[in-house]
Formats: sequence, structure tokens, C-alpha cells
Amino acid sequence: MSTHVFYVPPVNVMGKGCLQEIGPSLKEMKLSKPLVVTDAFLLKSGIAGKVLTILDEAAIPYAVYSDVRPNPTCKNVHDGVKFLKSEGCDSLISIGGGSPQDTAKAIGIIATNGGHIRDYEGVHKSAHKSLPIIAVNTTAGTSSEVTINYVITDEERKVKMVMVDKNSLASISVNDPELMVDKPADLTAATGMDALTHAVEALVTPGAYPVTDATALAAVELIFQYLPRAVANGHDLEAREQLVYAVFLGGMAFNNAGLGYVHAMAHQLGGVYDLPHGVCNAMLLPYVEEENAKHVPHRFRGIARAIGLNVEERTDQECADYVIESIKRLSQEVGIPATLSELGVNEVDLELLADNAMKDACAPGNPFTPTKDEVIAMFRKIL
Repeated sequence: MSTHVFYVPPVNVMGKGCLQEIGPSLKEMKLSKPLVVTDAFLLKSGIAGKVLTILDEAAIPYAVYSDVRPNPTCKNVHDGVKFLKSEGCDSLISIGGGSPQDTAKAIGIIATNGGHIRDYEGVHKSAHKSLPIIAVNTTAGTSSEVTINYVITDEERKVKMVMVDKNSLASISVNDPELMVDKPADLTAATGMDALTHAVEALVTPGAYPVTDATALAAVELIFQYLPRAVANGHDLEAREQLVYAVFLGGMAFNNAGLGYVHAMAHQLGGVYDLPHGVCNAMLLPYVEEENAKHVPHRFRGIARAIGLNVEERTDQECADYVIESIKRLSQEVGIPATLSELGVNEVDLELLADNAMKDACAPGNPFTPTKDEVIAMFRKIL
């Protein structure tokens, strides 16, 4: 009998208008001055301003740190820690997709544990709980607001460091679809495919169990149904809200089951080329799963059923083939690029990318361990 620990923030608010819960939540937690962590785009576009208005109306003082890069770096984190201390902040409000969420987690961990962010690469390396974080998600994709994972780029080594740390878990996650209506179509597509990758990897990993299977399959079904609608019309509030639920469900799944080589490989593309994480995942997903299906074809049966195949008279391999082709079609429909070369990836770097992927914290979650040549071959399929 296996023992499983299921991590999720203690409080999760979701649905249209749930942003209004932030003021009362801060007061209830007796927090006096949060550091708002976001990025320049969210600040300029007015999306972060919707949260700041709520803080102003509740007469809650705050400081804003908006220097977060799309693939946040060690410098981003330590600059944020200095600013938090200079402003006397006792908590964090992260506003954004994965980058601000991950930066806030890293700042929160350093604030209570000290040291350099490199010290926390790996699994459960910190001794103390992060500062309280209210994680306000603006992107239906990363699930960073509900997970114990965060990713920071070490700009010196050109490596994305993966931290898996229960102490980084947010105190409250906030998923309001009204914050997502102005997201551009390409970002909606990339983050939606990131969420699909979370769900699929959580289903094929050896760490999967019935609770994570149930949440991941529900996420897959919602993403296939609603992502094309949200990409076609960002103001389709029903599609946005359903994707909020999908992201939450997929986040719960991979947070507790684990990920695999899609993420292990995508992290390297982000670290070396600074490419969007969701795009990299979307491009790699069908080709990594093609290899995984040779080892665990039975794990694709439930996925095939969730996206509409009558599986009763199908073999496991037929189910897997259907899933892989469906992922390719969905990626094409929502406008994911077809090749890595059009994004600037060079053949000469494949060996480095493969070496680093094999050391990635997500790699052990894959249902089989590929050789370096097999990893290079998977990269080459989308070059």
C-alpha cells in the first residue's frame, strides 16, 4: 500500500469576481503591508491595477516590485528580496502567470530562510515556511499559484533551476477569469497548452494515483473543449472560467503526481534561449508522449476517453495514437509554432540541451528513462 501526500493551498478562491476576497483575506490574516510582485506588462496594461485598486479601497499599504522577466532570474529574485526588506513588507501578493508567481515564491523563501536561491534547487531544501503569499493568477496555464514548484533561471549557468518545496506553497490562490479576458491569443494558446501538458504528464507518470488521475482527466476534457474558444475570442467569459477550473485541476494533479521529460526538456529551451515555457511544452508534448506510449500505452486509454474516443473496442496503442494526433491537431488549431528552428534553436546546442534535461528535477517522473541519444532524437523531431 502506497502513502500519498496531497499538497494544495489551504484556501482557493475561483470564479468571476473573486478578486474582491483579497482585502478581507489580508485583514483576516493580520498582514499589514504586502509586496506586490508582478511584471511590467501587467502593470502597464492595467491588469495589476485591478488588484491595486482593491488594496487602495481597503486602505491597505503596499509596495510594488515589477521587474520580473518572462523567465525570472536569480537577479530578479534577490533584487526583490532587497526591495521587500527595504519597504518593511510582511507578505507577498503575486499577480501574473508563472513568472511573477515563481518569483514571489522564491522571494518568500529567501526572506524566511536566507542564503542564495541556488541553495534551494531540488526537492524540499528549505527549513522554514515562506512569507504568506496571496497568489493572484492572470493566466490559464501555469498553475504556479497552487503548486509547490517554482522555476528560476540561473543566468550564469544558463539553466532553469527547478525547486520543489512544500514551504513555497501559497496561503491563498485567486483565480478570477475577469483578469484573463484581455490576454492575447498567442499567450492564451501557450498557457492553455502548458496546462494540458501538466495534466497529460501527471497521467502517465509512475507517481499517478486515483486522486491525481481524476483531477488530470477532468482538466484534459475542459482544455480540449474550451481552449480553442478562448483563443478565438478572449472575451468569451464562459471559456475563460472553464479554463480557470481546468488549470486548477491540472495543477492539483501534477503538484502531487509529478511531471516528466516534456517539462525536463522545455526547461532547457527556456534556460538557453529564453523561449516561452508553454510554447516549448506544446511543441514537445506529442513527441515525448509518442515515446512514453511505447512503455505505458494503457495510461492513454483514459485520456482518449476524456477527449471523445469510444475506447471499448480499441487497443491501448490505438488510444495512445488517437491522443497524440489530437494533441497535434489542437496545437495547430490554436497557433503553436511548428518547429524550434523558427524560434532560433540550433542543432549545435542539442547535446547541451539533452545533458541538462537529464539532470532536471522533472526527469525522474517520466515513465521511462531515455538515453542521451533518445533525448536528442526527441528534440530533433521538432527542430
